[in-house]
Amino acid sequence: MRFLILGSGFQGRACAYDMLRNPAVTEVALCDMSEANLASAKAFLAKVSKGRAKFKRLDAGNPAAVKKALQGYSALVSCVPYFLNLPLAKAAIAARVHYVDLGGNTDIVKKEIALHPLAVKAGVSVLPDNGLGPGMISTLAVHAMSMLDTVDEVLIRDGGLPQKPAPPMNYMLTFSEHGLINEYVAPATALRDGKLVQIPGLSETEIIDLPTLGRCEAAHAAGGLSTLAETYAGKVRTMDNKLIRYPGHIAVINAMAAMGFFDDKALEVRKGVKVAPREIAAKLFRRHFHRPGDEDMVVIHNIVRGLKDGRPAEIVHSLVDRADKATGMTAMMRTTGWPASIVAQMAADGRGRIKPGAYPVEIGVPPEPFIEEACKRGFNLTWKFRWLDAPASAAAAAL
Repeated sequence: MRFLILGSGFQGRACAYDMLRNPAVTEVALCDMSEANLASAKAFLAKVSKGRAKFKRLDAGNPAAVKKALQGYSALVSCVPYFLNLPLAKAAIAARVHYVDLGGNTDIVKKEIALHPLAVKAGVSVLPDNGLGPGMISTLAVHAMSMLDTVDEVLIRDGGLPQKPAPPMNYMLTFSEHGLINEYVAPATALRDGKLVQIPGLSETEIIDLPTLGRCEAAHAAGGLSTLAETYAGKVRTMDNKLIRYPGHIAVINAMAAMGFFDDKALEVRKGVKVAPREIAAKLFRRHFHRPGDEDMVVIHNIVRGLKDGRPAEIVHSLVDRADKATGMTAMMRTTGWPASIVAQMAADGRGRIKPGAYPVEIGVPPEPFIEEACKRGFNLTWKFRWLDAPASAAAAAL
């Protein structure tokens, strides 16, 4: 198998690292327009490359050049900004190679899924949204739903956090500050009474007690569900996705939002000088939350409830992943880049039984083989089933 990855930043090199650990992968071409990024990625992958990693300058904004470069490859993985994904998916179909990306914008993902007839005709799979969230959190939710006869609630909770929180904000930046702000302030999609609704970002804060972290808080996050809620509208009564933070963080961010720190409209700060508050906030987020050398962790805590054999039941998926000192890889890199690698390899080698076509993650990625591959990579993923009508003393049974 030969893979081409666009974008040699943190997620692209994490994806390449995972692919290169598979002896069946004969080549991984990591492509970028930045020579500095490529040089850094080359050094990062030196120990696992064994001559199979190639580093090439390629403009992700030039679909014709990408199509030409894809000749002879098994799949294209996009680890570049979401607004490039639709033309890249079209280029992959034209080149007759499988396509995977990290998502980032639900409207664009829907346009990618609309390419289904073209993908079927080309005999390839188009699989957007395969990072952490959307991505792995959605696949785990589908896995839990498959264990029940009917589903009532799907409560997805996840977050990237510092292992050693520093007051007063108790947070560290693990991805783009602009993406983080959008996650905080844009409306979140959810299901209420089976109907698709929009809920303000960082609203409905709840207390959540986690075995590994203790008391945390969670509130609605934009974009994490992507197409999942729409797919299950009318089939599931309640579904939402909330981000996990250490206590106190959400209240501070909501106060900033109420004061207008995240507004896009420019303000005149002095005569003749206008600036959008969100641009200032992004700079301050980068300065305050970017903590090189600190180690992160990613937490997933999904709860799915419904009926099994006529009895109320619950499945809880839990995952805690921590930065790896040996590889220099953050938890966010692993939990975002590796799912994309897993799905691309499943599509390329046929293990995932993924049919040609363009699919949302909840339909296109079979949960069982994905979870099997995730566990092979050392992800500390567990899931437990319990009857909700059983005596309180009954222990939860691990499936």
